[in-house]
This record gives sequence, structure tokens and C-alpha cells, in this order.
Amino acid sequence: MTKHLYFLFFNGCEGLSFAGPQQAFHEAVQLGADYRIHHCGLTPSVVTEQGLTISGLEPLPDPRPGDTIFVAGYTPDHVAPPPQIIQWLRAVGREGPTLVAVCSGAFFLGFAGLLDGITCTTHWKRYEQLQRTFPRALVLKERLFVRDGNILTSGGGASSIDLALDIIDADCGPLMTARIAHEMVVFFRRDACSTQTSVYLDYRSHLNPAVHTLQDLLSAQPEDDRSLDEWARTVGMSPRNLTRAFRQATGISVAEYRTRLRLERAQGFLRNPGLTVEEVAARCGFADARHLRRLWKKTYGVSPKASAVA
Repeated sequence: MTKHLYFLFFNGCEGLSFAGPQQAFHEAVQLGADYRIHHCGLTPSVVTEQGLTISGLEPLPDPRPGDTIFVAGYTPDHVAPPPQIIQWLRAVGREGPTLVAVCSGAFFLGFAGLLDGITCTTHWKRYEQLQRTFPRALVLKERLFVRDGNILTSGGGASSIDLALDIIDADCGPLMTARIAHEMVVFFRRDACSTQTSVYLDYRSHLNPAVHTLQDLLSAQPEDDRSLDEWARTVGMSPRNLTRAFRQATGISVAEYRTRLRLERAQGFLRNPGLTVEEVAARCGFADARHLRRLWKKTYGVSPKASAVA
């Protein structure tokens, strides 16, 4: 099902607020994500804070649940939010689309009455101002981004990329997110309070192209039993150099990385009550169910069955 993304432009909006997320979603589309990106505003063209003219804008949409609306940041001292946009946000905010405020774009949501009782954040220079202006909001400091229901807010302009990657991760999965982060040469950082981890996203904060290539190959087929020699030939390195480079880039061995990939894939299969542990082990590349149980117990401290029930 196509997911519609609406980027809201207005005179005085900050260019970085929309450039980073748009690039992330563009990369996702190139990899097969079913996103449709729209650019909209009150007028057919606007001028950003940096003097860039954005033209060919669509009118403000009539969004539906499942759509996502992005509000760019701006300088509150220089720009007054257009009343028509505030009224529009107030109306659509009750209809269920996801509302994403980048940086000081949170003020738009506040003026629309959409931050009452909502946990949120903004640029570090604007924490106190946002809290004073909207005392019923719960403003959190030093956050990359915050998600509260259908309201997402982020810190400074660059953190909007982290927020976009988090949305893509939820929609399309961690493997696509890792590929996009690699393409954009950024390290995907989850929200500071999130305890979620994923081996698809961990061990990626390096720039070694051969190691990234091997990680992509292993992530796509963790059950593949090819030897280190075969993987080394695939990425154009000697086994010794690959072993050294992989550990230097990730901190773990190729074998350990593959095992963690297999365990993560097994987590998904174990949630299926129609699959036995033996079947899960076979699908994920383990020698047998006993092998899976031993590694699972060593890694998580409980049996696969207990994890599935939890």
C-alpha cells in the first residue's frame, strides 16, 4: 500500500529541515519502498531562509490516516507561522495522519494546539522558549527525536535524518535502513531513550566498502554456509585481510556477525506458532535445533521457547 509523505513548505523555512529526510526517503524509493513524496504549501512557490526558491508546490492536501506530514524548521524570531497553515494543521491533526515537526517546526504544532500533553523536543536553543510558549507540552531536552502517538518531533536540522531513518526502519525494516544509511554516509542513531537494537543496524558506523558489502550479503542470506575463503573472493580480498578489516571495522569476527544475524532472523520465525524450533533452526542456518538452543541460551539467558512466549 502506497504511503504518502507530504513536505510542508512556507516562506522562511530552513533548507536542511527537509533536504535530509527527502534524500533518505528518495533512497528508500530507489530500493523499492512504496512511498509517494509530495511538496505542498499555501502558494506555488516559497523562499527558504537561505534564499532558495522552491516552486511547483501542490496545494495543502486532504490527508488520510496512514499519511505523514513533515513541517520544516524555521527561525521563530524572524518568521510568523501563517494562520492558514495553523488552522489546517489543527484540522488534520484530529484525523490521524502522522505529524512530523523538524527542529523548531514543533512551534507550528504547538500553535495548532497539538502539543497539549504531548512529549516532544526541539532545537536545543529553543527548549525553554517552546516550554514557556506551550506550558502544557512536555518538552524533553537533549533528544535526537521523540515519538508520542502520531506526533514526532526532532532536535536540530541534521537529526531529521535520524528521524526519517527511524520511520523507514518501522515501515521497511532494518536491512533497508542500514543500506540507506550506508548510501548517505551517516550512522543511524536511534533515540537516546530507545532500548531497541538490531544487528542489521549495529556494527555499521564505519566506512570500509568491502566490509559493508559483506555485511549486506550476510544480512540477505545469513543461512548461507559459504566459507570465509569464498566470502573473501566475493568481496575481492584475501581471507586474512578480510578477517583483519572486518574486526577492525566492527569489533567482532565474521563468524560472530553471521551468528548474530542468524539469531536475529530466528527471533522473527520463533514468533510464528506454526514453526517448530527444528524448522526455525533449519531456516536460519543452524546445524540443528540443539545448536540453536545452545547459542540462544548463551546469548539471551533463556530458551528459544521462553523468548517466543515473552
